[in-house]
Amino acid sequence: MNITLAQLEYIVAVDTHRHFVTAAEKCFVTQPTLSMQIKKLEDLLGVIIFDRSKQPIEPTAAGEAIIAQSREVLSNARMIDDIVMSFKEKISGELRVGVIPTIAPYLLPYFVGRFINKHPKIKLKVNELQTHKILEGLKRDTIDLGLLVTPISNPDIHEIPIYYEEFKMYVNKKHPFINREYVDFESINPKELWLLSEGHCFRNQVINLCTATEGFGEHGNFQFEGGSLDTLKQIVDTEGGATLLPTLACKEIEKNTPERLKSIGKVHPFREVSLVYRKGFTKMKLLNLLTDTLKTSLPQEMLTLKQGEIIEWETKKK
Repeated sequence: MNITLAQLEYIVAVDTHRHFVTAAEKCFVTQPTLSMQIKKLEDLLGVIIFDRSKQPIEPTAAGEAIIAQSREVLSNARMIDDIVMSFKEKISGELRVGVIPTIAPYLLPYFVGRFINKHPKIKLKVNELQTHKILEGLKRDTIDLGLLVTPISNPDIHEIPIYYEEFKMYVNKKHPFINREYVDFESINPKELWLLSEGHCFRNQVINLCTATEGFGEHGNFQFEGGSLDTLKQIVDTEGGATLLPTLACKEIEKNTPERLKSIGKVHPFREVSLVYRKGFTKMKLLNLLTDTLKTSLPQEMLTLKQGEIIEWETKKK
């Protein structure tokens, strides 16, 4: 049986994009070539890998198992290049990083410029993805690393804690809390608290802090859930109420309107942000360079948790 790595790359590409033309473009071959090689592989194995009657295309049960093993084979093949590079003095290669939306716009300016200037032969590819997409990307080998909130209950994922962010409450300038230095979370009306939409781990952390589980952000006949922290800040400014923000998202507010940020008493909630990678990862030299750049770029007081409580990002049952 003569199966080629190219054939495995083709079926993985089709599974990823669920479209033959797009998969061919990503593999830099023509669509007829890709289709012919996949059909040749199916004939060789004696099974149908893709159900072409469905739109978008889906793998068959046998196809799913074959594709999963193909990802492992391709990953192991790439490890050879990674191992060779790790023994060379010249530092180069590609690092694909997924970053969650509540981290990306605030953290990237701290380190990206420094990293690419210091290591010009490393191609840094960053995608903004929600946590479940990052974990899926690590599993499917479409990304190398994730920058997200931990801990994660997954034995196949390794975590390197990078920094800790305290949660602050951001209030409207006419909010009753405006003259307080800190607030107790129990005194917050959930209807006044604007949240991110489903799928954001920061939303789950806020809910885990509350005694309530619903009714958030309901101002009269207007209910809203945001897709970004900046949107929530604007809603607070125009509609009133409050929202919670992590430390790095508070930098401009601290400069211009610090009176609108309130510490949360008793709990002093924090989130832990880590670089994560899956078992079998071999680009350790690149990982260490990125870790060092992150830690030297951030305020040193954020690198350790001296007081406060780390809030879990998975929703607790109440």
